Amino acid sequence: MEWRDVVVIGAGAAGMMCAAIAGQRGRSVLMLDAAKSPGEKIRISGGGRCNFTNRHATPKQFLSGNLHFCISALSRYTPADFIALVDRHGIAWHEKTMGQLFCDGSATQIITMLLDEMRRANAELRLAVTVTKVQKTERGFVLALSSGENLQCGALVVATGGKSIPKMGATDFGYRLAQQFGLKVAETRPGLVPLSFSGELLEQLSPLSGVAAQSRVSTGKTQFEESLLFTHRGLSGPAILQISSYWREGQEIGVNLLPSIDALDALRAARHANGKQSVHTFLSSLLPRRFAVMIAGDDGPLGGLSDARLQTLAKRVNDWRLTPTGTEGYRTAEVTLGGVDTNGLDSKTMQAKAVPGLYFIGEVVDVTGWLGGYNFQWAWASGWCAGMAA
Repeated sequence: MEWRDVVVIGAGAAGMMCAAIAGQRGRSVLMLDAAKSPGEKIRISGGGRCNFTNRHATPKQFLSGNLHFCISALSRYTPADFIALVDRHGIAWHEKTMGQLFCDGSATQIITMLLDEMRRANAELRLAVTVTKVQKTERGFVLALSSGENLQCGALVVATGGKSIPKMGATDFGYRLAQQFGLKVAETRPGLVPLSFSGELLEQLSPLSGVAAQSRVSTGKTQFEESLLFTHRGLSGPAILQISSYWREGQEIGVNLLPSIDALDALRAARHANGKQSVHTFLSSLLPRRFAVMIAGDDGPLGGLSDARLQTLAKRVNDWRLTPTGTEGYRTAEVTLGGVDTNGLDSKTMQAKAVPGLYFIGEVVDVTGWLGGYNFQWAWASGWCAGMAA
């Protein structure tokens, strides 16, 4: 029966990093993936340019049932370490806002880089093959493959991702494997996902589809100040994707469309300066016109409006309260929240505490970052840790 020191299931960001690092240590490595090509999520990320890390990545930008778990990995393999790897491969990159780093060219450059690292480390890649069964043995594990083959390995690394974007082959395989070996799995749900609305509110928002605006969006004590986008289903854009990871069904969100302006003061000043000016004309000078028209409704000149009415208008601008009916689900979610419970894993190695030789890395683990390169940094860091240990 074929033997490998390390088998990695999943040819995504974390898996490829792990395979390369393990191979560089002299381990015989085999990577398996059901897809026809590796790194599909990398390929589509960042609008095709791959937001491959964030300079400011710290544990503060992550969600987990155990917020301390990711500290070790993120401190041992940092954004600077990955940037150095990108530079060694001659990949040009640029920084956008808030520490987000993108390729100047194509996201495929990152995939090529990782595959080159694997080849140099003699790590083998097999695509279009699935693992149908895993058994623990004294030496490690026996894997049954869809090709009809069986193979043995000393260490098994699960880098199968979450449930997000099923059309790209996402499954719950990693969670089921964890449960097979007695590990707990924290509740999973879509993250970094557009929010949807229904009924009268959706009818009200539909004419705004395609409108974008800078905003501050909040739920509970959490808030993000970035742009939002009205869609034919509800709301999207960076601010909404960020808040979606914190929002839960039944909760409302607050939207401030003029985060740097007190709308009530502005309306009062406009009424005093030019009472004949219509409400929607004035608001259009501060907000997208279609939204300003919706806010103004049937209101006429500013001079005819009471303070109470101005307060109502200002609240719609600075503190618009909305209750989504749900999200667009895993179909469009960029990540999966929840996953393999970190209490069952060693934070330095990603190894299952109760199952020697079994590792879980990347999105399959209950560690989820904000939008902006943080999830890739978790993939690199957790993959590096497992690669150094497996």
